[in-house]
Amino acid sequence: MKTEKLAEHYTDERTGISYTLYGDYYLPDLKPAEEEYEIGIWGMRYLNYIKEHRKILYTNLLTTGKLNAHLAEIDERACSMEAMLIKQMAEQEGVNEALKEQNQMEWVRRMNNIRNRAEEIVRREILS
Repeated sequence: MKTEKLAEHYTDERTGISYTLYGDYYLPDLKPAEEEYEIGIWGMRYLNYIKEHRKILYTNLLTTGKLNAHLAEIDERACSMEAMLIKQMAEQEGVNEALKEQNQMEWVRRMNNIRNRAEEIVRREILS
C-alpha cells in the first residue's frame, strides 16, 4: 500500500484559513497579525498585572491581536497622568525653580517624594 505525502502547509480556499501539518494533523495558524507599538514601564506593569490577575482579558486581547495596542494606550494614559500629578503636586507644595536654586538637596528630596506619591496613585488607578 502506497501512502501519499501530505503538504506541510495548506490553505482552505473557502475560509482563507491556513493550516500547518503537525504529525498527522493539520492545525490552524491562529497567530493574529499585530502592529508594533512602543510599550513603556506602565504598559509592562499592566501586562504583568493582567497575566496574573485578569487571565481572561489577557487571553482575549492576545487572541484578537489587540494586546499591544491596548498596552500602548494604557502606557500613554498612565504616563500623562503621572506627569500631570507631579506638576500639580509640585505647584501646590511650592516645589519650583526658586527652591531648586536656594536648596538643591531639599528640592530633590521633595520632588522624589512627589514622584513616589504620583506613581502610587497611578499604580492604584491603572492596575486595578
